[in-house]
Amino acid sequence: MMSQSAVLLLDCSDVYNQDSSRASGVYTIYPIGATSAVLVNWKLLPVFQRRTDGSVNFYRPWSQYKMGFGNPAREYWLGLERLFHLTLRKRYELLVDMEDFSGNKAFARYSSFSINPESYGYRLHVSGFINGGAGDALSYHNRQKFSTFDKDQDSWPENCAKLYLGAFWYNNCHHANPNGVYRWGADGTIFAAGVEWYHWKGYNYSLKTISMKIRPVQ
Repeated sequence: MMSQSAVLLLDCSDVYNQDSSRASGVYTIYPIGATSAVLVNWKLLPVFQRRTDGSVNFYRPWSQYKMGFGNPAREYWLGLERLFHLTLRKRYELLVDMEDFSGNKAFARYSSFSINPESYGYRLHVSGFINGGAGDALSYHNRQKFSTFDKDQDSWPENCAKLYLGAFWYNNCHHANPNGVYRWGADGTIFAAGVEWYHWKGYNYSLKTISMKIRPVQ
């Protein structure tokens, strides 16, 4: 049991501030309080989304996207509720890293990132795009609520999550689909349903890896 004097680490910057000599690895943080322990993979930037090999099914209901699933050292979704509490306490920036099946890498960075509480649909707020070769596929999703196949909050009359086999801050519908079906590179079998970042590889190329990471703005 944690002692009353123990310091609760809210995010990965607290890990670093407590001991800057710590190596990268998996650590426990408490974004909502003492009962909200969650493992995160820390490399200075806390990862809230990661796709690497298709070992985890990301076509999941609202309840699981709310609370999180997967392995923080591999394929992972931190959880919308935890992500909300993290971005509530501090100002964060976002880094999206990606790689294709030929070993090419690119990134997109946003100087401001936060989401609203569940009562507002975990609405996304993202701005301040900085190009790392990937192009800006996320601004199209700004101010959108999060949608899953069983909770449709997108701007399209039908359900984007069902059509594109994922879950995201869909608009009408997407320029980015990082939680789509894991496929191997170029594949037009099902239009735009892969792990995609349209402004880098288009709608019918599913990425090998993608990760979304946040850190406090200094």
